[in-house]
Amino acid sequence: MLTKADDYPIHQTADPIAYAGTDRNFYDRFFFNGYNADGSLFFAAAFGVYPHHGIMDGSLCFVIDGVQHSVFASRTFHMERMEIHAGPISVEIVEPLVKNRFRVAPNEHGLSCDLLFTCRTVPMEEPRFNYRVGPRTFMDLTRLTQHGTWEGWIELDGKRTEIGAGWRGTRDRSWGVRPIGPSEPPRDDAPPFQFYWQWAPLNFDDVGILFDINEFSDGRQWHSNGVVAPVGTGPAEPMRGVAQTIRFKPGTRHAAASTITLSPWRGEPYVIELEPMWNFYMLGIGYGHPQWAHGTYRGANAVGGDRLVLATVDERLPQYQHIQAISRVKMTGDGKVRHGVGVLEQLIIGPHEPSGFTDMLDMAR
Repeated sequence: MLTKADDYPIHQTADPIAYAGTDRNFYDRFFFNGYNADGSLFFAAAFGVYPHHGIMDGSLCFVIDGVQHSVFASRTFHMERMEIHAGPISVEIVEPLVKNRFRVAPNEHGLSCDLLFTCRTVPMEEPRFNYRVGPRTFMDLTRLTQHGTWEGWIELDGKRTEIGAGWRGTRDRSWGVRPIGPSEPPRDDAPPFQFYWQWAPLNFDDVGILFDINEFSDGRQWHSNGVVAPVGTGPAEPMRGVAQTIRFKPGTRHAAASTITLSPWRGEPYVIELEPMWNFYMLGIGYGHPQWAHGTYRGANAVGGDRLVLATVDERLPQYQHIQAISRVKMTGDGKVRHGVGVLEQLIIGPHEPSGFTDMLDMAR
C-alpha cells in the first residue's frame, strides 16, 4: 500500500513505508516534557504510532496544585503514517530537529493546549538499546533527545496558563521495538523479569545534560550514555563514562537524592547533584495505565480523561513505579558551578543488588 510518506526519501527497507519491516512491537514515538523556572508546574505529552497494530495514540498531562490532569486519545489509522493525530491530539513537525508543535483541541475532559517546542541544543542520538528476556527481543530501539524552550498555553477547566519565558524542557523521538499493546504469552523457559532504568535530561543556562543508564540485577551496565551539549548549534560532547549513586526514599524505589558523575575524555568530571522535589507518575501519559496503555486497541476513535491527586499515591504499587522526579540540580565541572532544573526518570522492577533490592517489588528501608 502506497501512502503520503512514500513521496519522501525516508525508506529503510524495500517495502513501502506503511510496512515496518520488523516484529509486531515496532513503534515510532514522540515524547515531550516542560516545566517552569522553579519546577512547580509541569506537563508531559506523548504520541505513538504502532504500524503492525494499526493504531495511533496520544496524551497530555498537566500537573498543577498537586493534581495530574490527563487527556488520552486513540484511533485506527489505516496505514497512513503522515497524518499525526488522534481525536483532539495532534503533532506538527514545523521544522525538523528545530521546532515541533503539540496541540490538543477543546474536549469534554477540560484539558487543551497549543504548545511550540523550539530547540536550545542539537539533538543527541543515544546508543542503541538492545535487551532480550530469554529468547525474546524486549527492546531494540534508537532514540534522540533534545533540550528546548516552550511557548503557548495550556487550558484546564476554562482557566488558561500561559507558557513562555522561563519554560524549558526536553523532547525525545524513539523508534524500534519495545513492549506495546497486548502482553506476550508467558513462557516457562523465560528468566524472572528485571529492569533497571535511570534517565536524566537536565537544563542549565548555557548547557543541556543527558544521562541514562540500564543495569542488570548485579549492577553491570548494559546501556549507558552521558552527553554535555552547549546551548545553540555547537556540537554535543559525549562522555567517556557515567556513574550514579542514589539514596532511596524509605518505603519506595524512588530517589530522595542522587549524584551523577560524567567523565569526559579530557579534563575533570562533571558532578551533578539532584534534589527531587516531587514526582510525576508516567501513567499520566499512558505508561502502564490500566485503560490507556500504549498501542492498546480502543476502537476506531476514542478519547478519555483521568485525574490523579498526588497526595493519594501509594508508591509501593506497580503502576506508580515509573516516574519523572522534577528536581533542582547543581552541577560542578568545567571550572563552573551551575544551577538548573530537570527530571530524573526512574523505573526499577525486580532485583538490583547495588540498590539492595532482592525481589520483584521490595522497597528501600
